[in-house]
Amino acid sequence: MRRTGGLGTVAYYWIAAAVIILDQWTKWLVVRYMRLGESIPIIDNVLYITSHRNRGAAWGMLQGQFWLFYLVTVIVVAGIIIYIRRLQPSERLAGVGLGLMLGGAIGNFIDRVFRKEVVDFIHTYIGTYSFPVFNIADSALTVGVVLLFIHMFFFATPEKGNE
Repeated sequence: MRRTGGLGTVAYYWIAAAVIILDQWTKWLVVRYMRLGESIPIIDNVLYITSHRNRGAAWGMLQGQFWLFYLVTVIVVAGIIIYIRRLQPSERLAGVGLGLMLGGAIGNFIDRVFRKEVVDFIHTYIGTYSFPVFNIADSALTVGVVLLFIHMFFFATPEKGNE
């Protein structure tokens, strides 16, 4: 039998809250103190803080389709919350991943609702390839998905049905 909620799951919501706060604070700093397009080198030819805006999804896809982003985000957030509430105490890796995903989804959702665009600023180069500019929320989503996959492929046990 699955447990629902409980005090243990609160930690995953705290992870989400920390991601949202860090994401929104860093975006505020970029908007407040940098001109759009301005770039500050952190490690030459590797890492830059670059003020960029995105009105679409990853890599600028689906530009201006806000209604789609709103709908998908609400569905994803609801799904993540349901999944978190159903976690077993032993499924901490999945919980951390889901907390990161929840924070990342809400962080970018806040931008879309209030700014009508997402503030991106982490700009990396892999060799000569300029990786698309991203933000803390994007990073949290990516790490969260990776942790969830690790949990699913290496630690999850299949549920037994009624036989």
